[in-house]
Amino acid sequence: MDEPLADSGTVTTAESNDTVLAPISDADVEAVLRLNADHVELLSPMDADRLGQLRGWATRADVIRCDGEVAGFVLVFGPGTDYDSANYRWFAQRYAGDFHYLDRIVIDDRFRRRGLASAVYHAVERDAAEAGRLTLEVNSDPPNAPSLAFHRARGYQPVGELGEPGHRVVLLVKETGPNV
Repeated sequence: MDEPLADSGTVTTAESNDTVLAPISDADVEAVLRLNADHVELLSPMDADRLGQLRGWATRADVIRCDGEVAGFVLVFGPGTDYDSANYRWFAQRYAGDFHYLDRIVIDDRFRRRGLASAVYHAVERDAAEAGRLTLEVNSDPPNAPSLAFHRARGYQPVGELGEPGHRVVLLVKETGPNV
């Protein structure tokens, strides 16, 4: 079972006692860009300047360290930023200040099936509790079936769709407020 340790940024999973969420440092940029490029078909392109811009707007711009290596990264945006994503703007129009938006999470293939994504989601959902909900999108055309199943199992509900045939996303929400 994944159990985040609240104040330290450390996330311990069943498979590893050395997993840490830490702010993306300048030394991490190359690894983050490589991970993004490796999965760009599920994300959007990002160069160093764009990553710098996103880090400035994000409420959470973390690397996921596991066994001493960068095993992934996560970007989350709170309300009221200048983030120019159409998906983020869709949620901002509907939920005003009552949401966090998980823009992207990437886990290096070498570190999959170790509970890292679940541990990160636990931390991100906990952070979103004050805002009331965590929002995100998943590719639906073509479908990202593993991601759709993962989010369904975690209680995310579809609230809309954006895009054109061949590149559509389903917009998902999980209520995270204190009364949930």
